[in-house]
Amino acid sequence: MLFAGTTKGIFAIDDRGDGNDDPTIEKVLEAPHVRELVEVDGRLFAGSDAGVFFSDDGGHRWSSPRLADRKIWQIRSAGNGLLYAGTEPAGLFRSADRGDTWTEVESFAALPEAARWCVPLDPPRPGRARALVIDEHDPDRIWVGVEVGGVARTTDGGETWTVDLPGDNPDLHMMFAHPDQPEVLFASTGYGRFDHGAEEIEGNAGVFRSDDDGQSWEYAWKGIVPRYSRPMCIDRRPPHSLTVASAPTAFASHRDDGGAKAALFRSDDHGRSWRSLCDQAHSPSDANFHGLTVDPDHVGGVLVGTDTGEVWRVSDGADWTKLGSDLPLVWALAVTSDRAGG
Repeated sequence: MLFAGTTKGIFAIDDRGDGNDDPTIEKVLEAPHVRELVEVDGRLFAGSDAGVFFSDDGGHRWSSPRLADRKIWQIRSAGNGLLYAGTEPAGLFRSADRGDTWTEVESFAALPEAARWCVPLDPPRPGRARALVIDEHDPDRIWVGVEVGGVARTTDGGETWTVDLPGDNPDLHMMFAHPDQPEVLFASTGYGRFDHGAEEIEGNAGVFRSDDDGQSWEYAWKGIVPRYSRPMCIDRRPPHSLTVASAPTAFASHRDDGGAKAALFRSDDHGRSWRSLCDQAHSPSDANFHGLTVDPDHVGGVLVGTDTGEVWRVSDGADWTKLGSDLPLVWALAVTSDRAGG
């Protein structure tokens, strides 16, 4: 089953169709701004502005919220029985009982750099720990991307931390490690700075790559427009395609004159070169892209959610098939392992 996390809750979409029939769409959870959907060991987690919810029956029934006083941006498994959640205000929480209870990693919020973390709006909003990477081979190695704050990394399970700014850019959005090379990290970034917005020129927003565990970063978005990058996913199957959505600014919207002018790009070589995944109707796209995940049924394919409430399947060859529409803005997408479509 395909699930869409939206501004108004979670919707289940029958993804068995080929785009020729109207899909079956059912609302399964009322919750504000569901920005995260991830399945861990058969339990489906949802991160929202009202905390963490989970379902043990394929998304039909949901728990009461945990961490209800926090906005949840991302949830990741450490593979050793521990879960981590990144929150707004910028915090890191750990669970040892499959998400039933959570404890704050106090060393993260106590970092001296945390005093500057914020989203530089008027008035400023709290910083967001919105990106998590955990080394699959060593769960003590964790990276946390903060908007706006940079990348905090630890090699000892959170006892000590180091904070880095990829290309001097603190505006972190999404992060992923290469499935076969855990020392290779990718990060999408924007124009936000601690007390202002950066000039909208090349180098000030886009994708960065680290080949040394986040100790140094290289700009991997040269010549790509639009530059402001946010949604990102990487396919665990070779050639480990990295897909990134971008738009001119943080506020690009389908309501803008001329639309959002958003784009979708793919790299199969660690971000050294990119190609468009947009078809003619989405070059550029009037709708902005917010939800983005790997299509488990098609190598190199992705599933995309838009600010117009549409969900699309996009093939490696840039063929677009609509799977759902008339939803609220789609923040997140997930396909559960027991989906009926096989």
